[in-house]
Formats: sequence, C-alpha cells, structure tokens
Amino acid sequence: MAADLGIHAGMLHSWVSRARRNGSPSSDRPVAEPPGGRLRESERSELERLRAEAGEKDKRIHELEREHDVCKRFVALWVK
Repeated sequence: MAADLGIHAGMLHSWVSRARRNGSPSSDRPVAEPPGGRLRESERSELERLRAEAGEKDKRIHELEREHDVCKRFVALWVK
C-alpha cells in the first residue's frame, strides 16, 4: 500500500499507529470530542455542506471517468 501511495512503509505505519491511538493521523494529540457526543448546529450545517460538496465531486469524478473511457475507445478505434 505504501508503494502505491509513493511513501515509505515506515511513514504509513506511523500514520496508522497515530490514527488508531489518537483518532487523527496528522496530530500527536487526541482529537477532542464534543461534549455529550453531539454536534453543535454550526458543526452540523458544516458537515451537511461538506457531504453535499463531496457528493457533487463524486458525481463529477464519475462523469470524467466515463468521458475518459469514451476517449480511450475512440483512440483504439482510430488507431485500427
């Protein structure tokens, strides 16, 4: 997996260890949870906005992948 990501295996191991220990691969400090485990209204609206944005990006990625496949088929037919 590390080779696929283009990083050293030790770095990947370090990230995984931190994530398991602290809940965040980029920090040595544990992630603070909101009191009571509930999100504030501002956090909830931000989460909804980010999820919608991610959904739009996923749709665009899917569309671009289809266009890429069409282009590859076109080139294959054109070369023949």
